[in-house]
Amino acid sequence: MRSVPPVARAYVLLAVGAALVCAAPAVTSATSWPAVGLLACLYAGCEQVGRCRIIGRRAPQGMGTFFPVLLAGAFLLPPSAAALVAVPGALLTHVEQRPAGLRRIWRAARLALALWASARLFGALGGPEAVSAPHFPYALVPAAAAVLAFCAVLTVLDCGILATAERVSVRGAWPGLLLRSLGPVAVHGLAGLVMAVLWASPYGPAAALLVLLPMYISCWVFAQYQRERAAHQATIRALVQAVDIKDGYTRGHSERVGQASMMIARELGMDDERVEVLRFAGILHDVGKLGVPTRLLRKDGPLTPEEREIIQLHPEYGHEMVRGIGFLGEARSAILHHHERLDGSGYPYGLAGQQIPECARVVAVADAFDAMTSTRTYSRARPVPVALAELERCSGSQFDPVMVEALVQVLRREGWHPVVTADETAALPTPRAEGVPVPGAASR
Repeated sequence: MRSVPPVARAYVLLAVGAALVCAAPAVTSATSWPAVGLLACLYAGCEQVGRCRIIGRRAPQGMGTFFPVLLAGAFLLPPSAAALVAVPGALLTHVEQRPAGLRRIWRAARLALALWASARLFGALGGPEAVSAPHFPYALVPAAAAVLAFCAVLTVLDCGILATAERVSVRGAWPGLLLRSLGPVAVHGLAGLVMAVLWASPYGPAAALLVLLPMYISCWVFAQYQRERAAHQATIRALVQAVDIKDGYTRGHSERVGQASMMIARELGMDDERVEVLRFAGILHDVGKLGVPTRLLRKDGPLTPEEREIIQLHPEYGHEMVRGIGFLGEARSAILHHHERLDGSGYPYGLAGQQIPECARVVAVADAFDAMTSTRTYSRARPVPVALAELERCSGSQFDPVMVEALVQVLRREGWHPVVTADETAALPTPRAEGVPVPGAASR
């Protein structure tokens, strides 16, 4: 909405007019003003937490953090009064994109309309009586309906602004908008209902405000987790892109090995945390190729013994590159040992049997499977059954039988549907020598 089309401006003004009509009855009623003022100030203060010099960027961002305050207003106040709760906070919120004034007005109008509809439905279903009685369990149904109405109104309004300002198809936009908001708002709605029940109880508003502290802490923890996870994903994505740029033959290979490693780990019953680590290990198993001369990676002819020795250093290069990345955990040993063989003839250290870390044995099978089922400049892709038969033939000598059997079982049940596919190459130059003796069973 940086350059807002006239039709979008008209749409915003229409929403503002509708919000004013909905909130107008509250202006003539003085009975709700103390509660409206307290909730509005509380919401406005919550919206300003991100600007605090002490908390700063560590605070959860966005109005969704404090939906409990808004929904508590919908559960406690008449519809016209509830519509006013969000207005001061929305008008004072920080907006980075221009036009800031129009965006603040739009935000206030959409929240006011959503709160009015939510409070209206909550009252029609007998919610206020259940809250004030208090008959807390009986308030759950009207509260759930109010939350659904809140999300539905926001979705309709957002679809309208996307259609008028961004020319986005409403048909394709609304399902994602509704589903994305429904889960978080439902959780916040439950907290808002608890606030409303405590507010109407003999303990009063002071007790209701205590609900915000654990809610804020949980939002803060979740925000920190999301930031950390995003940083992890960005780190891995950057490393993989660097490998793909240097060795075009492996484009997509890393993601597919990560996918196959994850499938094996799940089949073996590993917990979600280890499954994620195995996915990281598969994705980054060839990161050490960044330390190998490009001319060797792209050489079409057979490798000399000296060149082969250089390429076989890539697991050690990769381990050195990621040894300081703490969140990778045991994935680092998989990067180092994924070319070891059960019979001890692998590299870089010639480990055998159970000396090879479990995660490395998983990645070795996933790596070999994708190498055989992908078209490269030195080999055509083999059908999945043929590749699995080759893995079973080499089971016990090159690969761990447990890992091979896990891959065979999961692929027979779910099939192989890689997220990323390697570029198909029509012409196949002279085959290059492989880093592992089994033809087509592993990549360099």
